[in-house]
Amino acid sequence: MTKSKSVSNTASAPVPGGKYSRVEFEDGIAWVTLNRPEKRNAMSPALNAEMIEVVDALEVDPRCQVFVLTGAGEAFSAGMDLKEYFREVDALDYVNVMRVQRHAEEWQWRRLNHYAKPTIAMINGWCFGGAIAPLVACDLAVAAEEAIFGISEINWGIIPAGNVSRALADTISHRNATYYIMTGETFTGKQAAEMGLVNFAVPRAGLRDAVGKLARKLIEKNPATMTTAKIAYKYARSMDWDMSADYLHAKGDQLKVRDREEGRSHGLKQFLDDKSFRPGLGVYKRRKKK
Repeated sequence: MTKSKSVSNTASAPVPGGKYSRVEFEDGIAWVTLNRPEKRNAMSPALNAEMIEVVDALEVDPRCQVFVLTGAGEAFSAGMDLKEYFREVDALDYVNVMRVQRHAEEWQWRRLNHYAKPTIAMINGWCFGGAIAPLVACDLAVAAEEAIFGISEINWGIIPAGNVSRALADTISHRNATYYIMTGETFTGKQAAEMGLVNFAVPRAGLRDAVGKLARKLIEKNPATMTTAKIAYKYARSMDWDMSADYLHAKGDQLKVRDREEGRSHGLKQFLDDKSFRPGLGVYKRRKKK
């Protein structure tokens, strides 16, 4: 694939947004950057509305095979913009308050959590409060060891809402979650990896390379199988064993119809007939769509 780069507010790249976000395409990776560095990429109502458009557009854009979310400057995101959410929004009527909340929830976890393409959160710096929700909604997360995390709401007299508490419950232990919620203390990217909030952490200087390597590994997998597997896993977690077994059998049957690359027959042929692939001993070769 020819390397191509573009930014979301240029005529050559018809991706919505551009004021509060940037999109750069590179070899199948869409690098999506929250772009309010002067506010440490705090998420405002306007940014959230723009990100809904960006997330929707990239889901069907062939230039995006893996969606990487990060932040401009020294921060991933400082969370919700306190001034715009707790001063200005307080003055709105209930209809507009609900709309603002819905926009935040829509892209930060509803759509990312069941996105049709692989998603990676690249935590390059400050990651506080509300930023935990999109981090956890992404399929995978990689942090700079030097990144600083915090569940600091206790210091403002508010609670970790917007599904931040739910996101923490999904990823780290009860004791760790309650400790950081109750104290508001910060922790590093290295500690975040040890707690399971991110998959792994690397020195900041090598962060983009590490995420790019991971994204390219995902691109080599069968895309229909990738999407079905990750979504099936997320739904199965909340089911009992019998319901999960029935659901997963049905998802497997659904995949046979949806997979245009015929990954099942191609993979079994490599393993059983050609003897060209052994887990841990060889490399599965994806069958490209004709």
